[in-house]
Amino acid sequence: MKVTVVGAGNVGASVAEYVAMKDIANEVVLLDIKEGFAEGKAMDLNQCATLNGFNTRIVGSTNDYSKTAGSKVVVITSGIPRKPGMTREELIGTNAGIVKTVTENIIKYSPDAILVVISNPMDTMTYLSAKSSGLPKNRIIGMGGALDSARFRYRLAEALECNPNDVQGVVIGGHGDTTMIPLTRLATYNSTPVSNYLSEEKLEEVAKATMVGGATLTGLLGTSAWYAPGAAGAAVVESIIRDQKRLISCSVYLEGEYGQEDICVGVPVIIGKDGWEEVIDYKLNDDEKAKFEASCEAVRKMNNALEL
Repeated sequence: MKVTVVGAGNVGASVAEYVAMKDIANEVVLLDIKEGFAEGKAMDLNQCATLNGFNTRIVGSTNDYSKTAGSKVVVITSGIPRKPGMTREELIGTNAGIVKTVTENIIKYSPDAILVVISNPMDTMTYLSAKSSGLPKNRIIGMGGALDSARFRYRLAEALECNPNDVQGVVIGGHGDTTMIPLTRLATYNSTPVSNYLSEEKLEEVAKATMVGGATLTGLLGTSAWYAPGAAGAAVVESIIRDQKRLISCSVYLEGEYGQEDICVGVPVIIGKDGWEEVIDYKLNDDEKAKFEASCEAVRKMNNALEL
């Protein structure tokens, strides 16, 4: 089974590393436009095989899409990363052209591939791929909600002072600092509502910290984060390759679900061998519905900047 990662920067290399470490695929192709960069990253990762005990073969390529042929899943991380003070929206102009070109080249060599989009602004880049690729909607998946939900669980565990694996929490809506919606009402700690342990004020703090999670890290690191985004991307890939049927919040193309049409935005979906298989209805309350509608409107405004 072959997985391609387009973009050998920090996020792309992290995806490749996690896929290899977990032996999710037999081969990972790492592709980049910078001469020798992907080849160098691939060599470095291959030299970890005997140390970390994985068998995945990692191939680096400078812009040679023929090496990606026959990929089951393609992860798109291409584009410029955020810098301190930048919003994801400010990346649209540059990254849209990159993502469209990547999508076209990938489909040329892997027409049956499932695309996992990480490039920012993620919802808009997912929508661009859905519109420009001609692929069935279930084969285009935006990773954002998987990452946002992991950050939400981290913040919940921090507030509860507990093991994060004992906490469940989901983020829906747009993958943006003002558009994502951490569903605090539905979050649980070992099957009991977190509201049994945390005040409304504390839950609001957790939600706000989650929403600016990416910006917080960009401010600290001077660039976008990569470990958690890479792990989130690899988790989506694993659910596809191993047909795990995991319930993961992802940005997918909606046609009436949650009352939305012609948009890619984060909702809970089942991820399996055919891509996303089903949207799960969380029965949002009136306040959550209002926030979700506002989030979708913000995403649509970003989409309007695309030249489709």
